[in-house]
Amino acid sequence: MDNNTQARRAEALRQMHDRRHILLLPNAWDAGSARLFATHGFHAIATTSGGMAWALGYADGEQAPLDEILGVVRRIIRVVDLPVTVDFESGYGTTPADVATSTRAVIKAGAAGINLEDGMPGHGPLRNVEDAAARIHAAREAATSAGVPLVINARVDNWMHSANDPSTPLTDAITRARAYLAAGADCVYPIGLSDPETIRTFVQTINAPVNIMAGANTPPLAELAKLGIARVSTATWFTALALGAVDHASRTMLETGRFDSLATDFNYMDAQHLFTAD
Repeated sequence: MDNNTQARRAEALRQMHDRRHILLLPNAWDAGSARLFATHGFHAIATTSGGMAWALGYADGEQAPLDEILGVVRRIIRVVDLPVTVDFESGYGTTPADVATSTRAVIKAGAAGINLEDGMPGHGPLRNVEDAAARIHAAREAATSAGVPLVINARVDNWMHSANDPSTPLTDAITRARAYLAAGADCVYPIGLSDPETIRTFVQTINAPVNIMAGANTPPLAELAKLGIARVSTATWFTALALGAVDHASRTMLETGRFDSLATDFNYMDAQHLFTAD
């Protein structure tokens, strides 16, 4: 992809965060899932670090080598004419300078955006605010020098480490969100936050685009729109659904000796047409 096309896609992705409409992002784990999502009319595609890692034969948490992840990113970008934002975990680097190097690599692969989380790899403890903000700043500087207005979605992991009370981590999460926006983030992602009133407070307090993770217990889009949410992504849920369907069908086949569980309304030709239809 040439630099102008990539810059246009990044800018288009940026405009999708204007908060007039919710950006609904499906998270793909390979070229096939990305192509499938694109046929349904989504305006942009995200990746899932967990889904990509599992498909490559690794655990989530930056266990998959960066070059293998970038290979998947390149294949996804090859088959969709849409902005692609990459779940970049904690930035694939020990220091901010390392994050900048990795960011240049994912930009070279064609990314229009990235997620950067403030926890240590593998859902480890939260970094201190200054360190996490410095990593975002390094990514922003790398994008600026590459001439690509990369959309940086700063993941705030407080609710991944909190007790059952959803309000517990709110104060620190707001502090973090403000620091990350000041460092160059475009959107903030309080992953795990689903309580409507806490969402409302968070959105109103930081007054910037906020990403919420979709899940079975997430409020519907209409309610999220009233709360001021700018973006909703599906994280690993589609990958889990796919693996879950295969898990159920394979166990049923072994247990019953029958093949009824292989019945599907999505068949070989449906998959083939993803890559042959105009």
